[in-house]
Amino acid sequence: MSTIQTKQEILEHLEKSRKDFSDFCSTISSTIFFRQPAEKWSIAQNVSHLITSANMTRLAYRLPKFIVRIYAGKPNRPSLSYDELVTKYQLKLQQGGRASGRFVAKPVDEITGKEKVLDSFNKSMEILISTINNKWKDTQLDQYLAPHPLLGKLTLRELCYFTIYHTEHHLHIIKERLND
Repeated sequence: MSTIQTKQEILEHLEKSRKDFSDFCSTISSTIFFRQPAEKWSIAQNVSHLITSANMTRLAYRLPKFIVRIYAGKPNRPSLSYDELVTKYQLKLQQGGRASGRFVAKPVDEITGKEKVLDSFNKSMEILISTINNKWKDTQLDQYLAPHPLLGKLTLRELCYFTIYHTEHHLHIIKERLND
């Protein structure tokens, strides 16, 4: 059970998930980082997917608030807790939900370099964290919605929760694959 609730706690957990993910991936050799397993994403593709996810998520927090409201509407329910959001996401995955459209990772060329890929991930997450910190008050995170391709409309607080868990989820996937 997680006790992530306040904006400050969200920011701390976003930063921790970013750092844990980046620190772990930086210890992986470039050969393994870019290795393409059959029918699965490479580690580089997992990172690329998280970059795309962070960049798209950031849009919801960077747009003017009135545009966010016009685009997604107004919440008609309270925000789910972190644990409730994670349970909802895990259920969608168990039901066969997968990344689609722009969120499907394309092959990442080894010429790009592991450091450059991880640097892009770190920058994307740092900009997202900074945007949430500088543009949104804690209470506003419950007052606006953003669309999610798998989970439907989420409050901006729930979208923060998703981003934390999603980063941890992909770190877990990478660790499991390295242990196989």
